[in-house]
Amino acid sequence: MRLGICPGTFDPVTNGHLDIIERGLRIFDKILIAVAPSDKKNPLFSLDERLELINEVTRGFNNVEISAFDGLLVEYVRQQKGVGILRGLRAISDFEYELQLALMNRRLASDVETVFMMPSQEYSFLTSTIVKEIASFGGSVKGLVPEVVERALREKLASRQK
Repeated sequence: MRLGICPGTFDPVTNGHLDIIERGLRIFDKILIAVAPSDKKNPLFSLDERLELINEVTRGFNNVEISAFDGLLVEYVRQQKGVGILRGLRAISDFEYELQLALMNRRLASDVETVFMMPSQEYSFLTSTIVKEIASFGGSVKGLVPEVVERALREKLASRQK
């Protein structure tokens, strides 16, 4: 079985993430969504909240699992017996950063491949940061994130304003 690891912060998970995961299942037999704590990024949602949201929105996916990880990604991939890392690329700026990561990962673990996928056109601009920014100003994120994530964003932001 070809296991692909899809790492990220997922703060919050977007329709762009789900697009990459769904299409990644055409390449990998199974995908493990690996959620990083990313405390340095000061996430809006706690790690447990992100895991819960991802679990909720991927219920309909076959062959998808979710877990948290911390440390070197390639070591995690090896521990899980994964064959590759699945990453989405939206723009040139993503490519430069992702290329550096992929080359370093290859240096650390030459047996772990990185697979880059372009998002579907409607998600080519979408980032979790943009979603949080729009939501923080009361803008609609409908169609950018699943409904359960949209509700969670509204609730989280409302609780922070109290």
